Amino acid sequence: MEWYWLPEYAPRFLEGLWLTLQLLGLSIFFGMSLAIPIGLAQVTGPWPLAWTARAFCTVIRGTPLLIQLWLIYYGLGSLFPFIPGIRESMIWPLLREAFPYAVVAFSLSVAGYEGEVMRGAFRSVPRGELEAARAMGMSPFKVLRRIWLPRALQNVFPTLAGEFILTLKATPLAATITVFEVYGVGSIVRQETYRIYEPLLFVALIYLCLTFVLVIAFRLMERRMPQRSA
Repeated sequence: MEWYWLPEYAPRFLEGLWLTLQLLGLSIFFGMSLAIPIGLAQVTGPWPLAWTARAFCTVIRGTPLLIQLWLIYYGLGSLFPFIPGIRESMIWPLLREAFPYAVVAFSLSVAGYEGEVMRGAFRSVPRGELEAARAMGMSPFKVLRRIWLPRALQNVFPTLAGEFILTLKATPLAATITVFEVYGVGSIVRQETYRIYEPLLFVALIYLCLTFVLVIAFRLMERRMPQRSA
């Protein structure tokens, strides 16, 4: 085992770590912002909306994330340069980078998987609690905000934690579209130093530490949540 390369590449690993955290955080934020209405639509929406949400979850869960990522980057990304005026617009510097497409792909993946989880979560809330809230004169939005959504999230909180960890472990796929997060930097080290095992072990250690931090964070948050009544 030789680690002479580590001091030289440490700054690049820090940049890759920051990129990994950004990708994970943005994907979870945007993904859950879509997953909640997707899950709710499957439970309460009119059948066209419910069918659309269910079809979206089926497509996302039934196709590999790598293919989704490539379709968005090489498909959607290749169309923007041909749109008149897009190169002169303010968003062109963003659209020509690979990172936004990775965020979109991972966000849709989170939305597809967690949308199905949220469907079950909304269904798991006892109807009596919702009817009691309505009887007290709460509007539908207030029932959702104060009763239904908090209870649904509470029911599936451990499941969501596990899903987010799986999303973290999927972030190396972003390296296939030149988003050099932690794994991408490790690949660069392997190519430039011809060391195979050491960079891989170091990358694995970083992901292990990130997973440990996520597990501890979710456990602390779970302890702060009010206990469910029997």
